[in-house]
Amino acid sequence: MFINLNLTDMETGYKAFQTSVIKSIQIEKDRFGFEPEITAKLARMGCRIYEVGISYSGRTYAEGKKVNWKDGVRAIYAIMKYNLQRRRGIEPR
Repeated sequence: MFINLNLTDMETGYKAFQTSVIKSIQIEKDRFGFEPEITAKLARMGCRIYEVGISYSGRTYAEGKKVNWKDGVRAIYAIMKYNLQRRRGIEPR
């Protein structure tokens, strides 16, 4: 919505980048903040983002799933931080 991309799930799957592009980005977040940050910064740079389907079988908590509601809050915060700053013309620090 913020970056005018039609992505189905930026949190799932593999990420591949050209070396020159990824080295030019200062990455601040990890865990569930990484995907919103990197997606917003790549969109700001005008990079094309391709989504390719994958096969995925989710784990249960008993199988070692570590995601909880706090990860969702962190992801929403990162989406807002890196995309609203873009709209105001302010680069993230």
